This record gives sequence, C-alpha cells and structure tokens, in this order.
Amino acid sequence: MALAIFDLDDTLIDGDCASLWSEHMATLGWVDGESFIAKDHQLMALYAEGKLAMEDYMSFSLSPLVGRTPEEVAFVVEPFVEDVIEPIFYSDATRCLATHREAGDRILIISASAYFLVSAIAERLKVDEVLAIDLHEEYGHYSGKTEGVLTYREGKVTRLHAWLEEHGETLEGAYFYSDSRNDLPLLQRVDNPHAVNPDPVLREHAEREGWPILSWR
Repeated sequence: MALAIFDLDDTLIDGDCASLWSEHMATLGWVDGESFIAKDHQLMALYAEGKLAMEDYMSFSLSPLVGRTPEEVAFVVEPFVEDVIEPIFYSDATRCLATHREAGDRILIISASAYFLVSAIAERLKVDEVLAIDLHEEYGHYSGKTEGVLTYREGKVTRLHAWLEEHGETLEGAYFYSDSRNDLPLLQRVDNPHAVNPDPVLREHAEREGWPILSWR
C-alpha cells in the first residue's frame, strides 16, 4: 500500500475551482462581477507563469467571505460543486482514483485552493483526506485571512511532511499527480511523479526526467 497524492485544479478537474467559485460569487451578488472576475483572471495568469504570490490571491479571493459564517458559505458551496464542478471531473482521473483504491493505496488531495472548496469537491470524489489552505475565523465568521502554511509550492511539501508525521506515513513508493510547474517541489520528492496535462515548464521537466506524461480527459 502506498500514498497516492493528487493535485486538484486542472488535474482532477478540467478547470480551476477557485476561479469558478469567483464567477459563482458574482452570480450570487457577493461581488461586482466584471471587476472581480477581471482581477481573478489577472492573478491566475500570474499563477500559470509561476509568478503568483498566493497571499495576494487569497487576500483578494477571500474578501467576499468576510463576516460570513462557514455554514452560510457551505450552504451555497454544495450546489456549486454539484452543478459546476462535478460535470468537469476528468473521467480518466476518476478511473485513476479507482485504480489506487483497488490497490489499497491511501489517497490524499493536496491543493492550493481554500479548504472549504477542496473538501467539498473531495467528498464528491469519495476522497476523505485533504490538505488545502485553511481559513481563519473570528467569533464564528470568516475573517478573510488564512491560517498556517499555505499549500502552495514548497508549502505543499511542508504541510505534507507534517501530515506524514501526524499519520505515521512515509513517501516510500508514493505517487503524485499534477499539471503545474508550481508543484515541482513536491513532484521531485516522490518515487512516482506523474505530469497530468502539464504546462510547458512541467512538460519539459517531465520529458527530461523521464516522468510519465498523462493526457486526462
């Protein structure tokens, strides 16, 4: 039995859940749609180039949640996941998850999106274990701030090592599936790295290292 780790956005799903959530907040009237979505696209372009400061994106994307309770947000996230995210699950991804389950592997999703989104999506994928960006609360309401180490770039490695220690796991024989150059720090630490629909930088690295390159649809 090994650990099978999966990135979420553009790996298990055909899209980015945070950007799709931004669009959904516009439909809910929580943000000014035109300006908010334009800013989201600007920041996500930096992410694609490996230049994004995740703290900047989280400060921006969490601002509409300030003063809202986790229960209020969860109430609208559940139908969002059902209506928007579930239809864009990659079929190849769900088959890969099933293969790891049949092998008895322990499955973990680790994502640079907010925990409330990632955990709701993971539940639909029948994955119980998640590492994502944790949100700070004040008096039972979201404050717009994050907590702890962000699961982004080297932060994924830091959070994963803490999780491994907590759960008595190791990376021996571990798999990691990702689409992004931003996940190279973690891909380089597992025995079985897989590049899924990789961006140009990750594709070049995978080809040079002889890593499997998967085209999931």
